[in-house]
Parts: sequence; structure tokens; C-alpha cells
Amino acid sequence: MTTPSASASSASAAHPRFAEALRTLGLGELLAEVRAFPEVNRTAAEAAAALGCELSQICKSLIFAADDVPVLVLMDGASRVDVERVREELGAAKVTRARAEVVRETTGYAIGGVPPFGHRTRTRVLADRGLLDHDVVWAAAGTPYTVFPMDPKALVAQAGGTLVDVRERTA
Repeated sequence: MTTPSASASSASAAHPRFAEALRTLGLGELLAEVRAFPEVNRTAAEAAAALGCELSQICKSLIFAADDVPVLVLMDGASRVDVERVREELGAAKVTRARAEVVRETTGYAIGGVPPFGHRTRTRVLADRGLLDHDVVWAAAGTPYTVFPMDPKALVAQAGGTLVDVRERTA
């Protein structure tokens, strides 16, 4: 396994709301593991390159609207969410990507910095099983400049996620 590194590491780098969520959950020690980057990592590929890890070790936190109700989908960075599989999993009539304002209103974070837990509101969480293919995954720490490492099973548990298969199938 590649050992990720970054140009800076700082406990104060995590978004204050996310830092408080970690402390509240008894995970304050993870604050010392937060990696801060000098530039925004807008994509999972940019984050993986900055960390020196595999793309699939990035945990994307994506908000969708299932019949206009926000749902969080946790997906590995190398895969895409199959909206039809999410729709089937939820028994929804329609699933779409949530608008930026809905993401911020629901989570308290901007797109690109949404962590897997520590959100403003309680949201249903689906976690793709592919996340469990690694010992460690990296997820946003509340900003597009910061990430933190965590065991994927623990991450899914802290997020209150249900393990599902919602990644796009490859042909």
C-alpha cells in the first residue's frame, strides 16, 4: 500500500463543524491525521495524485435527490454512481444529482468538501461495497483542501451507511 503524504498537515485544517463532529464521536485523534493541500482538489483524481494513493482509495461523498429527498452516497474515487441502481435501492420514482444549494443546506459543506459524516442534517446514507476493498480510504474533511484517512468499515459505520452495490457496471 502506498503511504500518502501531503505538503501540510494540521489539526486545525479540518472544517470547524467537521472537527467538532470528530470530537463528539470520540474520534478527535483523527484531527492529527488531516492532510491539508495548498490548492483545491476538485476531483478524486486530483486528491489521489496529491496523496500518492490509488484513485479507488478516495471516498467521494455525493448528495443525490431521491424523490426530492436528499440522500448521501459514498463511492470510491475510481467508480461512478449508477443513478438507476440508487433509485432501485431506495424504491424511489426519480433520483437526480442534488443542486449545489441543496448540498450545502443538507450537509453544511460545499461540493468538493463534503465529508462522509458530521452533517448539518441527518440524511440516509448508501455506501458502495467497493469502499471495503481497501484498509484505508481518504475522505474530505469539510473543505476541498483537506482530507482524512479512515478504515472504510469504521467510516461507513460512523456515517450510518447501508452497504449496497450502486456503482456503474463496466461493460
